[in-house]
Amino acid sequence: MDVEGLKKYSALHPKPAGLTLQYGTAGFRSKAQQLEHIMFRMGMLAALRSRATGATIGVMVTASHNPEEDNGVKLVDPLGEMLHPSWEEYATQLANAEDQELQKIVTEICQKAAVNQQKDASVFIGRDTRPSSKELSQAVIDGISILGGQYYDYGLVTTPQLHYVVCCQNTQGQYGKPTLEGYYQKLSKAFTELIKKSLSSGEAQRQLKIDCANGIGALKLAEMETYFPKEVQIQVYNDGTKEKLNHLCGADFVKVHQKPPKGLDMKPNESCCSFDGDADRIVYYYMDTAGHFHLIDGDKIATLFSIFLKELLAKVGQTLKMAVVQTAYANGSSTRYLEETVQVPVHCVKTGVKHLHHKAQEFDVGIYFEANGHGTVLFSKAAENTIRQLAKEEKDDAKREAAKVLENMIDLINQTVGDAISDMLVIEAILALKGLTVQQWDALYTDFPSRLLKVQVADRQVIDTTDAERRAVTPPGLQEKIDALVKKYKLSRAFVRPSGTEDVVRVYAEADTQENADALAHEVSLAVYHLAGGKGALPQPI
Repeated sequence: MDVEGLKKYSALHPKPAGLTLQYGTAGFRSKAQQLEHIMFRMGMLAALRSRATGATIGVMVTASHNPEEDNGVKLVDPLGEMLHPSWEEYATQLANAEDQELQKIVTEICQKAAVNQQKDASVFIGRDTRPSSKELSQAVIDGISILGGQYYDYGLVTTPQLHYVVCCQNTQGQYGKPTLEGYYQKLSKAFTELIKKSLSSGEAQRQLKIDCANGIGALKLAEMETYFPKEVQIQVYNDGTKEKLNHLCGADFVKVHQKPPKGLDMKPNESCCSFDGDADRIVYYYMDTAGHFHLIDGDKIATLFSIFLKELLAKVGQTLKMAVVQTAYANGSSTRYLEETVQVPVHCVKTGVKHLHHKAQEFDVGIYFEANGHGTVLFSKAAENTIRQLAKEEKDDAKREAAKVLENMIDLINQTVGDAISDMLVIEAILALKGLTVQQWDALYTDFPSRLLKVQVADRQVIDTTDAERRAVTPPGLQEKIDALVKKYKLSRAFVRPSGTEDVVRVYAEADTQENADALAHEVSLAVYHLAGGKGALPQPI
């Protein structure tokens, strides 16, 4: 290790006094001006992680759906998955070390994780369109270089594209070519094959309006447009040329506010969707002829995928194990519909993409989505091999055709992470092949009315949960109180969980009417306030 160089570069990217940050599901996020030292140190950590795994590691500079003034960074592990939990701890240690302690912490990490400093290190870097991202990614490069690592800077990319190229690189091209062109070619080839099949069933041209949150998604869709079949027409809105990133637009805004984004001109029954700032989430929506707004969130996307994939698996006659993975925030109506109507097993896990992804890996076909529109489908290696073999060798025409559709689905889905572009193409292909309108998709089931609230508390750690965060273990008496409140309302459920980032407790409630969901959420909020050390004003009725 170049000790003098480390001192010099560390002084160029100094840590602000008194600042401590925690590496969470989304990596590090904060105001952009507080992050230069974090970027430098995450460049160093990526080089160490690369040496520990003997593989290329990704570093993505983005703060996703956060305001434009913020930024963040997350590391991508060799198969395009999230950073291993044991290394999240190292990331936090390194980020919060004082400048003069850096060398000592690096040495400790090398000892604990058995990192051979003589090995080569390789890192891929990507960034979003924030004004601060270019300079911050230069700090990442400094961190990689100071530990003698090699890097390749992909520049402006969506978060899922970086996950994709890292996976391609480390599978020696088995997953695809580690280039943006390779990504566009793989997805568009599979999509074109699927759309061709739908045209034979007399499907008219597909039209879609896309809100790109004034982010990276717009740039990448523009690059990809030449690859799209002419039967699909997309119109991009909020492309970043006029307004600020994520401001009154994007998937998160639409989901939270249940209304269309600014800057998108909606006509009745038109199919529309929104990406978030780094294009790893997507939600669909439309306005009916009476002018009512209808949101189609991650739960309904998972349902559409489940119906379609289950039908195909039945056609190929394979007994592959398929399941849907949700969190406690999934609408109860979607869970009921999946279990009772589609008849597919549903598993509930703790909030956070890494928990969903991990659980989905247990099945031949694992579908996971958060209600916010982040999700994908994972196919086991065995399932993928079986499907590809059937597509090639199956004698029965109907079975072989179904296997070919499945094979194209495998190629169209970005299995490394939720990907708005990939998920959008999968949705459009399924709607075309099934001859469904966006209104018919929405009508599969009706969401139970729900309400999500926050309660300020002195210390969020007083609440501990179990059963995938659906039941509170502490403080004593809280769960019993919630159970008693839930009994007062029809088709109701409620749960509370501590926020991962701030001293608030999140309260979620569902019931048969919006009025009852609001009342239940309010009553549970009061119980949290009184039993879990509420701070500030008493929660007010909605």
